[in-house]
Amino acid sequence: MPPKKAIAFGKIGSFGQLSISTQPVTISEDIGFGKFGKSDEEFRVEPTADVERAMGFQGFGKNKGAPVKKFDLESLVEQSKQFARERNTLKASEAVNSVEVEATEDVIGPTSLPQTTESIVKESEKNEVSLAQKKSSKMTTKTHSDDEDADSSNSEDDDETGTYIPAVLEVNLNHGTKPVSALSVDHSGARLISGSVDYDVKLWDFAGMSSSLQSFRTIRPCESHPILDLHYSITGDAILIISGTAQAKVVDRDGYEKAECVKGDQYITDMARTKGHIASLVGGCWHPRDKQEFLTCSQDGTCRIWNVEDVKQHKGIMKSRSQNGLRAAPTSCTYSRDGNLIACACNDGSIQMWDHRKMFVNTSVLIRNAHQSGTETSSIVFAYDGRNVATRGGDSTLKLWDIRQPKSPVHMAGDLFSRFSMTNCAFSPNDRLLLTGTSFQKGESGGKVVFLDRTTFERVHEIDVPKAHVVRALWHPKLNQIIVGAGDGNIHLYYDAAKSHNGAKLCLGKQKKIRPHEMMSTVRVITPHALPMFREDKPRSTRRAMEKARKDPLLSKQPDLPIGNKGSGGRVATSGSTLSSYIVRNLGIASRIEDEGNPREAILRHASAAAANPYWVSPAYSKTQPKPIWAPENNDGDEEPDAKKGKLN
Repeated sequence: MPPKKAIAFGKIGSFGQLSISTQPVTISEDIGFGKFGKSDEEFRVEPTADVERAMGFQGFGKNKGAPVKKFDLESLVEQSKQFARERNTLKASEAVNSVEVEATEDVIGPTSLPQTTESIVKESEKNEVSLAQKKSSKMTTKTHSDDEDADSSNSEDDDETGTYIPAVLEVNLNHGTKPVSALSVDHSGARLISGSVDYDVKLWDFAGMSSSLQSFRTIRPCESHPILDLHYSITGDAILIISGTAQAKVVDRDGYEKAECVKGDQYITDMARTKGHIASLVGGCWHPRDKQEFLTCSQDGTCRIWNVEDVKQHKGIMKSRSQNGLRAAPTSCTYSRDGNLIACACNDGSIQMWDHRKMFVNTSVLIRNAHQSGTETSSIVFAYDGRNVATRGGDSTLKLWDIRQPKSPVHMAGDLFSRFSMTNCAFSPNDRLLLTGTSFQKGESGGKVVFLDRTTFERVHEIDVPKAHVVRALWHPKLNQIIVGAGDGNIHLYYDAAKSHNGAKLCLGKQKKIRPHEMMSTVRVITPHALPMFREDKPRSTRRAMEKARKDPLLSKQPDLPIGNKGSGGRVATSGSTLSSYIVRNLGIASRIEDEGNPREAILRHASAAAANPYWVSPAYSKTQPKPIWAPENNDGDEEPDAKKGKLN
C-alpha cells in the first residue's frame, strides 16, 4: 500500500512567501487525517528587505530605530508661490506675442515696442478703474434724471425685506356703473369673476381676453338681489354666489347653475330644526381642503355647512350667541387655512370660532368686544401660517389677533373709514403685509388701498384710487397682482412687468378682434341648352316689384291710419262708443248702428213694414187692442199741450 500524502496547511510569514517542505511526514495509523498543528520543519521564513524597500514601509517594520522624515511647511509654500509666479509670467509673455502678431497683420508700418508684464498689469488696473468710474457716473446720471430707476432700486430693497408691492402698472376693467361688491380669482389665476349691486355677475378670462378688456359672459343668477360675495372652489370648477336672498347658489365655471340651497321654514323658532336659512345671507366661503363643502352665514343667527351634492338640507349648523344668550347675527365667516376652525364675526362685536372636528355646541375660541357693538365687522381672514386672524371692523379699525392668546389684539390700526359692509382685508402671499380698502370723505380726492406691516402695523404703502371708494381688494399669490374693486364700477389691476406673471399681462398684448362682414353673393350659372323646367329667368330689376309691394298694406307692413270720431276696424270707437254696440258688432251684425240719430225716427222707420206683415206681437193682440192713434207732430216747440196749460180765471 503506497504511503498517504500528508495534508499541509501553509503559513504566511511576516511579509514573506508561502513555502511548503517536500519532506515526507510520517503519519500514525491511529490518526487518519494527519497532524493539525504548527511544524517548524514545514515552513521557512524568507528575507523581505527588498519588498519593504520597494513598498516604502521599511521604517514601520522591524527597523524601528530608523529616523522619521520631516516636512518643512514654509519651504513648501515658498516653492508653490515661486512656481505660480513663473507660470503667470509665461502666460503674460504668450499674450503679448499673440497681440503683436494680430497688430502686425492689421497695421501697415513699423511695429511698436513690446510691453512688459508690469505695463500690462498697470493698464489692466487702469481699465478696471475707468470702468468703475463709468459705472458710477452712469448710476449718478440715472438717479438724477430718471425716477423709475430710483423706484426700481427701492423696489429691490423692499423685495429683500419682503415688503415689495407690485403696483407699478395698472389696468382697468369696467364692470358697470354700480359699486363692485364681490371679487374672486381662481387658484390657477386664469379667470376672474366680479359681482355688483346691480345684480350682474361677469366672468373674465385673461387668456381669451384681448386688449378690448371685455368679459366673455354676464349672468344675473339671483334676479333682483345684490351680489354680496363670490368664491371659487379649490379646484376652480365651481363658484359660490352669496346674494341678498336666503338661498346660496353654486354655478359651474361657465356660469351655469349646478345647485341651489333650500330655504328654511320661517315659522320654526329653533334654527336647528330648519333645513336652511330663513333670512338674507351675508357671507360664505369654500372649504380649503374639501371641494364639496362650503359655508354660509345669515342674519338668522346661524352659520351652516353644506354639501354640493346634497343641498336639500344643511350638513352642520352653528348658532352664534351674544353675551346675554340672545341671538347674534353673523356679518362674515371663513375657514382656517387647514379647515379645522370655522370663524365668524357678529354684529355685537364678538368673534366666535368652532372646531370643525368636534360637535358645534360650544365655541373653541371666543373674543367678546373685539369691535364696537352694533357695527358690522365686514371681514375676517386667517393668516397663511394659521396663528393670526385679521378682522376689518365697521368702527374704522383693523385688528390682528393671536388665537393662542385671544384676550387682547396683537396690533390695531385706526382711521380706516369705510362706507360699505363688504370691505375686506387680506394678507400678502409672504404673510408680511396686510391690505385693506378705505372710502373717501368730504374734502378727499378718492379712496385708498392701505398696506400695513404685520409685525409693527405701520403704514408701508398706499395706492390712491381717484374719485372712487375701495370696496374689495385681494392679492393673488400665483399672479403676484393686486385686484381692487371700486365704488364707480371699475376693477383696477395693479402689477409689475418683471415680477408679476400672466393675468393682466396676457390680454394687453393681444389686438382687438375685428370680425369681417360676411357678404354672400349669389352666382348665376348660364345654361343656354337647359330644359324649360330647369331654365332660370333672367334677373330683372326689382324696382317695379318694390313699388307694387309698397301699395299693398300687408306686404309693406303699413301702420294703421289714425281713426276718426266713430272708429273703424275694431279699434277704440268701433260701431259707436257704447259697450252694447260693440257686443252687437261682434255678434255678427254687419250693418253699422248709428247711435247718434233720433231713436223715435229709427223705430218708426220700420212701422210700415210691421203693419204690412205682422209676425211677432201684432197678431196676438189684433182683436183686443184698439187702433193706436198717434199724436200729431207739433213743429212749434214753445206751445204746450192743452192738458198742461193753466186754467184761466
